[in-house]
Amino acid sequence: MDEQMNEYTPDLYELMDEQGNKQTFELLDCMDFEDERYYALTPYFEEDDADKILDEASLLVILKVEYDPETGEEILASIEDEELFDRVGAAFEERLEEMFDFEDDEDGEE
Repeated sequence: MDEQMNEYTPDLYELMDEQGNKQTFELLDCMDFEDERYYALTPYFEEDDADKILDEASLLVILKVEYDPETGEEILASIEDEELFDRVGAAFEERLEEMFDFEDDEDGEE
């Protein structure tokens, strides 16, 4: 089997929270919504951090892309408007379900 076809390099972002703590996130998807760009990210952990993966596996972080007026660099910012956040979140949820083909297989049957 071609080894390169099995290699996956995630798009990683190191973000800092309000308390100054850094955490690495993996980009799951990005989309334009109402003339703005948004990123859906999830916490990223190395394979040896399996306990953290289980604790935060369902965490989805949605951030808005803004640009620093001085440098023009991309900045990821929280979405302050709760209604907007809910709409963007619903759009991402639908997209991610389609991308990853999630199925509710509660009884184990195919």
